[in-house]
Amino acid sequence: MSAVSWLLRVCLGLGGIVLAFVAWPVAISAFYAQQADVVVGRLRDGRPINLPATLAAIDALDQAVRIDPTASRDFQRSELLAGAAGQLEWAAADSQRIKWLETAAADLERGLARAPARGVAWLRLASVRYSLGGPSENVAVPLMISIETAPIVQRLWPARIELIFRNWAVYSDDQRDRIGEYLAMLWRQSTDRRWIVRAMRHPEDELYLRYFLKDVPGAQDEFMRWLASDRQ
Repeated sequence: MSAVSWLLRVCLGLGGIVLAFVAWPVAISAFYAQQADVVVGRLRDGRPINLPATLAAIDALDQAVRIDPTASRDFQRSELLAGAAGQLEWAAADSQRIKWLETAAADLERGLARAPARGVAWLRLASVRYSLGGPSENVAVPLMISIETAPIVQRLWPARIELIFRNWAVYSDDQRDRIGEYLAMLWRQSTDRRWIVRAMRHPEDELYLRYFLKDVPGAQDEFMRWLASDRQ
């Protein structure tokens, strides 16, 4: 065997060892993360979850994050923790749910520092911060970034609209006008606009929505028709 062939074999062998060394934590982390898939899937589908299964899923994702601390794992755990805090109000103590939300916020902040172009994650951070502290600039900023990062993802807008309404006093007139531009765009692109009407939760929300649609020709009258149709 020539020296060159021998050297190539050694390099290939070392490369395989390095690859296995790098891939092993990723594989083990994925194994643990998969154990949370059932609970996360139920949260995404809006189905009920129970405390024992949720605690087991959280423990599995804790292991996954510890072994492979990536932005993706941070986002996965934040989704589970935020969902559990919202759905298990009857089953988990307030102190436990607050701890989950605080960990979710830390996961999101760490993950977004490494992967900032995630409109869903920015929205979740705004929602988690709102759950922890109510309306504030700390909610308004990530919410605005979420809108700018993923402006036309319609499935995100019902949650965005509700948070916009709850943080109305925080936004400047310029920011409200910018939000209004996006809502006007969505209004024009939608054929069934009941999802916009259904984002209203409080009496004053109608005034906010009318403000955002003030420059859209015919929107005020059409808004009343959709509102009447939805109430029927």
